[in-house]
Amino acid sequence: MNAKIRLYVEHPLGAGQSVPLDRDQAHYLFGVMRQGVGDRVALFNGRDGEWLAEVATAGKRGGELTCAEQSKPLQLPPDLWLLFAPIKKTRTDFIVEKAAEMGASRIVPVQTEYTNSERIRQDRLQAHAVEAAEQCGGTYVPEVADLQKLSRLLDQWPEDRQLMFCDEAEVGAALRLSELGRGKPWAIVIGPEGGFSDAERKRLAALPQSHVVSLGPRILRADTAAVAALALWQQALGDWT
Repeated sequence: MNAKIRLYVEHPLGAGQSVPLDRDQAHYLFGVMRQGVGDRVALFNGRDGEWLAEVATAGKRGGELTCAEQSKPLQLPPDLWLLFAPIKKTRTDFIVEKAAEMGASRIVPVQTEYTNSERIRQDRLQAHAVEAAEQCGGTYVPEVADLQKLSRLLDQWPEDRQLMFCDEAEVGAALRLSELGRGKPWAIVIGPEGGFSDAERKRLAALPQSHVVSLGPRILRADTAAVAALALWQQALGDWT
């Protein structure tokens, strides 16, 4: 019997492995979802695939599950980072959730010259990535990095990581992606609501690993642009085909 509930845990998973539940997890499973002893839950930790586990003990403040069998192997996403400038709270949450659903392996909020938000709650955004993985059937949870300056990130840019620079001023560049070959480390960078500054655009375009890509003839909102860019990359170079 398959489990209808999926839960991310940090504990190791394996045949016969006992998995303790913290207070929040116990409240969700037993208080909200009304699960009880003998019911099955799907567990994943980002390392050991997905496992079907049975409720061994259930209480208000905790409980314990026992792994029965593996239901999915670990499915790693492509080596793809998403760099984006934080925007309003709910729209930043949306970007993180969709990036996790669409197969980003790392999510990096960046501070640009025109970024409106100067701080983020990294732990809250990481929790959104976990929830997205739970809901979409993923077995991997991307890391959400803390906010860092784009200029500093570019100073230390890895030589082997290609960069998809989504430039609203460029038109007709999307077709180049399919010619670049699969299997390489990549990143996508999305600008803030005000766009990149001229200095940032020049620096991004001049980076040896940079590939300037258009997202169409219309200027997209930052959250829409992130989804469009991820879909474009996945279709051309990712694991969608």
